[in-house]
Amino acid sequence: MVGDLPRLLSAGDVLVFNDTKVIPAQLSGTRERAPAIGIGVTLLERIDDASWWALAKPGRRLRVGDRLRFGHAGRVCLLGTLEAVVEAKGEDGRVHLAFGFHGAYLDEAIAAVGDAPLPPYIASRRPADERDREDYQTLYAVHEGAVAAPTAGLHFTPGLFAALDAAGIGRASVTLHVGPGTFLPVKAADTAGHRMHAERGVIDSATAARLNEARAAGGRIVAVGTTSLRLLESAADPRGRIGAFDGATDIFVTPGYRFRAVDLLMSNFHLPRSTLFMLVAAFSGLATMKAAYAHAIAAGYRFYSYGDACLLYPEQGT
Repeated sequence: MVGDLPRLLSAGDVLVFNDTKVIPAQLSGTRERAPAIGIGVTLLERIDDASWWALAKPGRRLRVGDRLRFGHAGRVCLLGTLEAVVEAKGEDGRVHLAFGFHGAYLDEAIAAVGDAPLPPYIASRRPADERDREDYQTLYAVHEGAVAAPTAGLHFTPGLFAALDAAGIGRASVTLHVGPGTFLPVKAADTAGHRMHAERGVIDSATAARLNEARAAGGRIVAVGTTSLRLLESAADPRGRIGAFDGATDIFVTPGYRFRAVDLLMSNFHLPRSTLFMLVAAFSGLATMKAAYAHAIAAGYRFYSYGDACLLYPEQGT
C-alpha cells in the first residue's frame, strides 16, 4: 500500500514531485459558421497571451477563419462569451486558436467554461464533472500549465506527508507541464520512429543543488511519477549530477537507456504499448515488469490515471 512508503524508504532519501497544475483544458462549444455544429477542444500548448494550439473534434469540419463559441448550460464566462478564431491547421491534427481575451483574462475565461481534460478511457464513458477538477489534481499542484495530471502524485495525502516527514524522508518539487503526447500509444514498428511531444520543464538551481547534496550524502532520489523522472534525467549530466533546467524536453526512455539521476521510481500502472510502459521496463527490466503486471491483473489492481501505484527499483546490474 502507498501508506507503507515511509517504511520502504530511508531517512535521507528525497521524493521528487512534479508540482504542475492541470488547467481545465477541455472546452465544449459550437462552430458559428452554418450549419452550426458541436465542437470539442482540448488545449495543448500556449503560443502567446491570446493563442493556443489545440486538438479539435471533429477537426476535419473546421476551416481557417471559423469562429468558435465556448460554454454550455450553467457554465458561462463572467467576462462574456469565450470565442476563438481558427488561425491555422497543422498537419498533425492540431488547430491554432486565437481567443478574444488575452493573459489573465483568458485564463479566467478558460477556468470558468472549461472542464478537467480527462483521459479518453474515462471521458468516453462519462463527462467530466466538478469533482474531477479536484480529483484530477495533486495535493501539491502549484504551477498551471498541464493538460494531463502527473497521476502518481494523486496518492499523496497530508497524513502521508506527515509520516514521510517524521521518517526523515525529504521532499523536493520540480515542474513539468504534462501534455497528452506523453500518454499516446506507440504506433511505429520501430520505437526510433516515434516522436515524443516536447513539454516545458523547470528545475531551479537551489533544488538541483539540494538533490545533488542528498545523493552525495548517501540518500536516494525517488521520482514520483514518470514525468518527474523524465525531467530529472533531462537535467542530469553523464555523471548523474542534476543541473538547473528551464526549457523543453522530448526525452524518450526505452529499454537500454542508462539512468543517471533517479534511484527509485513510484509510478501508476500504464497501458501496453505506451511510452510510459517502455520507460518503466527500461528502469526495472522487462521481465520484472511483465511479472508485476501479471500479478496486478491477477489481483485485480486498477490501472491508468485513477489506478494503483508501485515502487520500482532499478534492474539489477544497471
